[in-house]
Amino acid sequence: MHRAFAAPLALVAFAALSGCVASAVASLVTAPVAIAGKAVDLATTSQSEADEKRGRELRKREERLGKLEREYNRDTQKCAEGDTAACTKRDAAYAEIEQIRPTIPYEPQ
Repeated sequence: MHRAFAAPLALVAFAALSGCVASAVASLVTAPVAIAGKAVDLATTSQSEADEKRGRELRKREERLGKLEREYNRDTQKCAEGDTAACTKRDAAYAEIEQIRPTIPYEPQ
């Protein structure tokens, strides 16, 4: 290659590489901030996420209460027919119903 072309080509290559280097340096400088921001996002729970979680937990308790009430009614009937094992199951269901019921908010209809 001629020396006349080598100097301008070297300047163009240097200019192109300096932009890449500057971009890489900027990425390295801002990376810790981006990583810290992501860590904060992961560590904190937004209000809507907390509300959704409470809603899911409430629905699970309501579903469990409904299932226990159905079991209680079924076992009460069997107990009345003389099934002593059903009486024991009925009493256990009632005890759990009494534990869950206060955790479910009252909603007037």
